[in-house]
Amino acid sequence: MTYRLKYHVCPEHGWINDPNGFSYFQGYYHLFYQYYPDEPIWGPMHWGHVRSKDLVHWENLPIALIPGDKEDLHGCFSGSAVEYNNRLYLIYTGNIYDDPEHITFHQNVNIAWSEDGIHFYKYENNPVISEPPVDNTYHFRDPKVWREDDHFKMIIGGQKEDGRGHVLIYQSDDLINWDYLGEYGHASTIDHEGKMWECPDLFRLNGVNVLLMSPQGIKEDGEKYRNYHQTGYKIKDTFIELDHGHDFYAATTMLAPDGRRILMAWMDMWHSEFPEKEEGWSGAMTFPRELTIHDNHLYMMPVEELALLRYESKKVEVTDYLLPSRQVEIDLDICDGLSLNLSNLYTLTVNNHKVTVMNQTEHVGTIKEYQSMKLLIDSSSVEVFINGGELVFTDRVYFKDTPVLSLNKKMTCRITTLSE
Repeated sequence: MTYRLKYHVCPEHGWINDPNGFSYFQGYYHLFYQYYPDEPIWGPMHWGHVRSKDLVHWENLPIALIPGDKEDLHGCFSGSAVEYNNRLYLIYTGNIYDDPEHITFHQNVNIAWSEDGIHFYKYENNPVISEPPVDNTYHFRDPKVWREDDHFKMIIGGQKEDGRGHVLIYQSDDLINWDYLGEYGHASTIDHEGKMWECPDLFRLNGVNVLLMSPQGIKEDGEKYRNYHQTGYKIKDTFIELDHGHDFYAATTMLAPDGRRILMAWMDMWHSEFPEKEEGWSGAMTFPRELTIHDNHLYMMPVEELALLRYESKKVEVTDYLLPSRQVEIDLDICDGLSLNLSNLYTLTVNNHKVTVMNQTEHVGTIKEYQSMKLLIDSSSVEVFINGGELVFTDRVYFKDTPVLSLNKKMTCRITTLSE
């Protein structure tokens, strides 16, 4: 059996990482991503491209951005997309290495545009921001642009001269001429909040300002921050991890036409083994998630369009149960003392409001009450949503055969087969 995911975005061949340019244009959701088409390893970054009418059935489109021009000589790094004057604009990072070993580099901000959402043209006078402000190092990337009143706003990830991560904010009337407004926020210390804030995203949710970002270099702190890099958010002063699994990074959001705030992230982590490389591809995206906020805490749940994939559903009493396929949705109650196992590759235990997942490494989160749990399983992934998205774990789990679900106590589960 192949590890290829059936209802998640993944490449036909080559490598993908950060989601980019998540947007809605001319009746389609558009998702771009960091892409190296030649091999299933990280290489000179292109922008791959898919689109969808419903967030679950995705159509592959031609590569949107190819590196090699003077302003993006060694990579079209991450960025965002925005509609303006009936065009879809991509705002992206140009990366140029200064030495053969790729130790130092400089980065800038560029734009490209399309009238049909498929064929893109780089602005002839790129870059639109040629260098970072004087109080920033050469780490200057991942612009996120949105329309606010009569202006465009941009935040971009950076690094202060003292080595702490921070976010910068700019403003423009035309996407070409940008005014630097200053620093939006910064890390308290490198150990606690990181040395570089990648993939920042700033939005309002139910009247609350949320800064989402992926800091690099946070030091592990007990049961927190156990990934190589983290992804989380700030609403007030405290950085909060958004997903407690092993494989979640570079999250980005978009505002859907119906007002929902929808998120996607890279469903992998740097320095992982990526067994799918043997099949000629590497990397995947999470299933799209709707963000909500309660008591200044972000909740994530699969978008309601998941219903379009549901094929057959039934309630079963489970202790040991062979799942109907490697593409299933499982719903069950959660209780203290619960232990769940998937083919001895993935375990989840609940003990005194602490939830522990053991996959490649051990990850831990806490919950307030015992309510419900939803698992989305694909050929090589498990996404767990507890208590309506209060606590979420995302992991790549490489099932060689159809998984067996084992519980330490007999429980009623709703098991739904998901079609491709």
